[in-house]
Amino acid sequence: MMQLGSIGVGAGAAAALLFASVTSGSLLSILLFYLAPLPIMIAGLGWSHWAALVAAFTGAVALGVAFGFVFFFAFLAGCGLPAWWLGYLAMLARPGTAGNGSVPLLEWYPPGRLVVWAAVLASMIVVIAIPNFGLDAETFRTTLRDSLSRMLRIETGAPAGPDNTTNVARLVDFLVVAIPPAAAVLATITNVVNLWLAARVVKYSGRLTRPWPPLADLEFPRAVAAALAIALALGFFGGMIGIVANVVSAALLMAYAVLGFAVLHAVTLGINSRPFVLGGVYASVMIFGWPVLALCILGLIETAIDLRARIAQKRPPPAPPANRI
Repeated sequence: MMQLGSIGVGAGAAAALLFASVTSGSLLSILLFYLAPLPIMIAGLGWSHWAALVAAFTGAVALGVAFGFVFFFAFLAGCGLPAWWLGYLAMLARPGTAGNGSVPLLEWYPPGRLVVWAAVLASMIVVIAIPNFGLDAETFRTTLRDSLSRMLRIETGAPAGPDNTTNVARLVDFLVVAIPPAAAVLATITNVVNLWLAARVVKYSGRLTRPWPPLADLEFPRAVAAALAIALALGFFGGMIGIVANVVSAALLMAYAVLGFAVLHAVTLGINSRPFVLGGVYASVMIFGWPVLALCILGLIETAIDLRARIAQKRPPPAPPANRI
């Protein structure tokens, strides 16, 4: 227990330092800020979810003492508890059987559900932050619009001429609509990437007790597609319901983009040019961004028609090994 406590305190201190780096305002601090959940997830995957929970509260208390209650709550709700929960689920297992039922084994929590949880937690983080700008849609948009207008004028240093005012107003109006779903997408990516990095670090250290499945085997429950359809429909409603629904839709679509990557990994197995295809897709998504929409569609197609199984059926059987003389 003492070891778990010390690991938790150390991980919490590291996470708090990464989170607090955003106050410096440098570009590197942005990357460090998004890596803040990583130490907590490493503690959860490598030691225990209790160590991760200690890390979450240690980091929150340290930031609260140094910067006030806002940082305490922001870290705990936006970083500490989501990282602890993902680490807890990742190491969740139940007794199972294999083969004829005589060989005991553990059935680990499905990785596809971890990705879905990453999207759900990302949605919750954004929704929790929305009341800071207002409790109704009009107040939220007005407060966010005023904040963005002031920030853009300070950053650009543009004179207050009519043309510049019109351009800034158009950009602000676009950002007011785009920022909530974009924040959900970014939070989903942060959760998934940090969980993957934590698993790799713990695996290399030899402390990862669960087998980490390949990306090509990722699967989603079909109920997730129904939840996405409901969120997309509610997104056409006005008011706060529409804003929240758009946040949920964006996060779930990003989860389906991860499933699209899994499909791509599966259907390119055995292809000689596989590294170039995968590398090109990853590079295009990181550089341009919009190709991720194609991966969202690919993930939805997989859910609808089980694309990987259809392609696997059409593949020729592997050639038998050549006889050696």
